Amino acid sequence: MPKNRPNILWFCSDQQRFDTIHALGNPHINTPNLDRLVAEGVAFTHAFCQSPICTPSRASFLTGRYPANVRGCMNGNEEWGEGAPLVTALLAESGYDCGLSGKFHLAGAHGREEPRPKDDGYRVFHWSHDPQDRYPSGHAYADWLAGQGYSLRDLREDPASIPPELHQTTWCTDRAIDFLSVKRRKGPWLMSINVFDPHAPFDPPQEYRDRYDASKIPPPPFRQSDIATQELIPGDFQNESRPPEEFNAQDVIAAYYAMIELIDDNIGRLLDALEETGQRENTVIIFTSDHGEMLGDHGLLLKGCRFYEGLVRVPLIISWPGQFPLQEEPESEDSQGEDGSGEENESAAEESQDAAPEDDSPAPTGFVSDALVELVDIAPTLLELAGLPVPLRMQGRSLLPILRGEAPPDHHRDFVRCEFYRALNPDVPGRAQYEGSYATMYRDARHKIVAYHGHEQGELYDLEIDPGEFENLWNDPDHAGLRFDLLRRNFDALAFSVDPGPPQVTPF
Repeated sequence: MPKNRPNILWFCSDQQRFDTIHALGNPHINTPNLDRLVAEGVAFTHAFCQSPICTPSRASFLTGRYPANVRGCMNGNEEWGEGAPLVTALLAESGYDCGLSGKFHLAGAHGREEPRPKDDGYRVFHWSHDPQDRYPSGHAYADWLAGQGYSLRDLREDPASIPPELHQTTWCTDRAIDFLSVKRRKGPWLMSINVFDPHAPFDPPQEYRDRYDASKIPPPPFRQSDIATQELIPGDFQNESRPPEEFNAQDVIAAYYAMIELIDDNIGRLLDALEETGQRENTVIIFTSDHGEMLGDHGLLLKGCRFYEGLVRVPLIISWPGQFPLQEEPESEDSQGEDGSGEENESAAEESQDAAPEDDSPAPTGFVSDALVELVDIAPTLLELAGLPVPLRMQGRSLLPILRGEAPPDHHRDFVRCEFYRALNPDVPGRAQYEGSYATMYRDARHKIVAYHGHEQGELYDLEIDPGEFENLWNDPDHAGLRFDLLRRNFDALAFSVDPGPPQVTPF
């Protein structure tokens, strides 16, 4: 085991899609500190969650295993199923001092204090599932506000008026700064910062919302045909497809971007704290999110049983100064253009270029990888960085070869997977409208197929010619052969992802 193991600062936002970072191609959002992480580290532009909804995704990236294999498939579980050890527990066993602030969500937490696993590895645990006044006990954020003379209930009457310094995102960061500033610590540390933003409701502090002119933000990709298309596609979802103007989509996007800018400012505070305490050079920073947000694409909002890029593709930046190689002349990637805004919105996107924030900073010099990667890859990466063996039953693949320049940056996996197994549990009160959908996604560099198990209808897209995912080829007779081949690959990937249990050796 190496003597000087790195500290780990793991920042996980909630419901942040991949195309929300200025340096990676979005000219309409201001993220100078995330841009700095991009410039000082490795940015993966094609990172995918393993479920498009909170609990199964978090269960997956905290264990390095697919959701179905850790009994972590549903939002609203009574408790964590203890299906696999958490990577934080493994690190704690090896001597890491681990802390958490904010969300955890390996079990249901709506209106109750979330029960912790038997061993999550965290010595410090500042739990705040969300910044709502609905927890009778255990809500560290509400307790802190009360200690400062504020009532969370009163503040929530007008969320826009909450000062940034009292916001849950800032509170989570404050707790992390307190943790990393401990002077007498024998070994390395890991700090998980799990803020609730930019999760709905889209309610940033007013001063951040005022920084964005909604009229200059491109409308989301939408075609009128999306409404009929969504009616045919099965699966549990929170809302039906509507024309974006019916729910003021550009205002929603502006508020969403404002929430991310608040996150970005707190990333800057963390970087300052690491530098002031002399720990930046020995701290690995990971920035990611549990899943994305539809944000008006195809007339949809929020999350659920869909697998569009905006929902299953998330940011992933890993930064460790001096340890990972940098590109001399990185190519810029326009993530907005890649996904398309639909035929009806192309002119609006062109006209709104003047909405870009002023940016005189140099172009990113970080290493940008377009390899297909999964969030299950984080856990084995952390273990290898810490000099620990990767358990045989961990299904993720370490990203360290790419991070260290020992493997081609353009390839890590031939395909990525995503699962939705009864994730919106219909047995939870208030969910009688849900069927308890089962669905799987298989995506390679060019094609994506989604099988809604128990239903005839599915989705098939050629992402090379249709990056906006408007032309569903599932029922196209000219693509029947392709559909069969991709369904076979999806079935193989599903079968090979099943955990057969621990290795057994017989005496014979």
